[in-house]
Amino acid sequence: MACQAKQLPTKTPVLILNKLLPIFVLPLGLALILLAYALASKKRWPIVVAITMLYVASVPVTGSWLVHWLETRYAMLAPSDLNESDAVVVLSGFVGPPVAAGYVPNLLDASERLEAGITIWQQKKAKLLVFTGGQLPWIKQSEVEGEQAKRIAVARGIPEDRIVVTQKVGNTADESQAIAQLVRERKWNGIILVTTGWHMPRAARLFRKAGVNFVPFPVDYRVDPNVPLTLLDFLPCASALSETECVFHELYGLAFYAVTGR
Repeated sequence: MACQAKQLPTKTPVLILNKLLPIFVLPLGLALILLAYALASKKRWPIVVAITMLYVASVPVTGSWLVHWLETRYAMLAPSDLNESDAVVVLSGFVGPPVAAGYVPNLLDASERLEAGITIWQQKKAKLLVFTGGQLPWIKQSEVEGEQAKRIAVARGIPEDRIVVTQKVGNTADESQAIAQLVRERKWNGIILVTTGWHMPRAARLFRKAGVNFVPFPVDYRVDPNVPLTLLDFLPCASALSETECVFHELYGLAFYAVTGR
């Protein structure tokens, strides 16, 4: 039976800092700050630094290397490699804006998280399938992401009483605390933790600090290291910049939680 979606005690100002501060420390934000400084000071060197920074951050060879480095911190597993656990926990971040009943679900790039959770449960590696109640306080939606994911899983044949949706959470730190609470209340011995490969290092640190015994199950890998480099890997593109900023955002998150004690 699903838990009630009440809000965890993360203060909104802290959550805003967690989400918005990266804008000013990621390559694009830093480049804009440098360009603004160049205009104000009438100096040229900030322009050179900004352009160089944007080029390096925007080429696929940089973005792919950084993502591959981060997403290989934890080994890829097959469901058959797992021992049975009390629950498989799927972190939020794979469902887009809700759609009306009867329409195809609106899944994001990280939909492999959902597929992994369902597959692990279907292969009897977990007694329960747990979705987190992801929802940012400034985004007005009628329900948390976990409820949308639950409907998808039920439509795929998983009994409703085998699915748990946590209370409302705003970020990965909240997710770790919500799952830790479930572990204590239900006296679980361990869980299987599913999230995107590049996100697993930050998630693992938070769940470990929350005292949760888990097996990391990273999915949604973005880089194939066996593909040879070409000229295109040294030409700037928006997707490569997004990959670079994604990695820096994860590193920022680790630093933020270390400084704030989360």
